[in-house]
Amino acid sequence: MLQFSFSPFPELKTERLLLRKMTKADGPQMLFLRSDEKVMQYIDREKTKTLEEAEDFIERINISVDANETIMWAIAMANDPATMIGTICYWRMQTEHYRAEVGYVLHPGYWNRGIMKEALLAVAEYGFEGMKLHSIEAHINPENIASGKVLEKSGFIREAYFRENYFFRGTFLDTAIYSLLKK
Repeated sequence: MLQFSFSPFPELKTERLLLRKMTKADGPQMLFLRSDEKVMQYIDREKTKTLEEAEDFIERINISVDANETIMWAIAMANDPATMIGTICYWRMQTEHYRAEVGYVLHPGYWNRGIMKEALLAVAEYGFEGMKLHSIEAHINPENIASGKVLEKSGFIREAYFRENYFFRGTFLDTAIYSLLKK
């Protein structure tokens, strides 16, 4: 069974991006990401309403990272590392199966630039090499065509489609599951 250690926090760098640990200073950007109508359109959870809620969320995530239960990176442009433009994480880790689920959000001002693909490829490499995962899953709302394209361009394969398997705000929703295996 796998055991993870995210201490020291693994910063990841790509040609254009820095994936770093979140801090309380990222609170305003987190509030935007978790409350913006465009960003949250296909994310089936309640929106964050206050800066305090956003800061509390960051604190809870960092506690989980310190406990090696999950890992979430702030996505920043390398030339502006202080400004978080999105997040990407591993959660729902199944250590006995060498698998984790990836999740991500990105500020709409940075959509359609290949940024999430670049971040996803870096996180996948870290997952396979640094964490020793065998497979990475992504669960998305199948109406989110853009997210499906990001996954497919990053080598993920759509493996399942579950009809009405998630209940949110009085409605049953479908889920598409993608995966990437270690090569």
